[in-house]
Amino acid sequence: MPDGPHPSLDGIVMPQAGSSSPQTGTLKWQRILLKLSGEALMGEREFGHDKDAITAVCEELGAVAALGVQIAIVVGGGNIFRGMSDAAAGMDRVTADHMGMLATVINALALQDGFTRAGVGARAVSAVPVGGMCESYTQSTALRYLSEGTVVIFAAGTGNPYFTTDTAAALRAAEMGCDVLLKGTQVDGVYSADPKRDPAAIRYDSLSFTEVLSKQLKVMDATAVSLCRDNDIPILVYANHPAGMLAEILSGGGNYTLIEQER
Repeated sequence: MPDGPHPSLDGIVMPQAGSSSPQTGTLKWQRILLKLSGEALMGEREFGHDKDAITAVCEELGAVAALGVQIAIVVGGGNIFRGMSDAAAGMDRVTADHMGMLATVINALALQDGFTRAGVGARAVSAVPVGGMCESYTQSTALRYLSEGTVVIFAAGTGNPYFTTDTAAALRAAEMGCDVLLKGTQVDGVYSADPKRDPAAIRYDSLSFTEVLSKQLKVMDATAVSLCRDNDIPILVYANHPAGMLAEILSGGGNYTLIEQER
């Protein structure tokens, strides 16, 4: 990747992907991509949506946006696809993946509505055409929304079967020139094993992309990690709870694991 800022696109200058230097005030990163699981939208339900959970997510991210952070989101569809798992068992992989893409469109629309109710500007954009329900994704339009301070919610993954939403997150982070890709989980970073099952699991403060791949750590799939490595986009893994953690991390605090190039 060439050094320096990306060329202007429709009047928008894209920042260098992976530039983690402070951008505005005390913010550690200014343009972020958040990989949000569908499960984050279902609260205590077994599947589907919980209005209070969606409201909490949108209000917290709205507070982050108010700090001056430009937010892009790639949302998964596990909360919906979980309810279809029996029907999808034994199904053709391409068909099942298409169903999963549609699940993420539903989640993106739910988030867009949640942001609107919270008074935060947001636009859902889909990698596959879905008529008048959701705007189709184009890089130039998404970049313009981000530059205007609008939260952009990417739906339908990459638009192709056989690719995970983790890979979609890495791809969109590169296309948007994001400074960092954040992934919220149930624990405060990356561990050598599942800390809920193995009390001797070691927590890492930092890792290189090479270490993640060679140790086969359960962070993201290898394609997503490799894409971030090749485009020099750090991956930050943190705990979803308590509320306010994301704002704390972006202001330079909090606990997390940062995955980046070997120094």
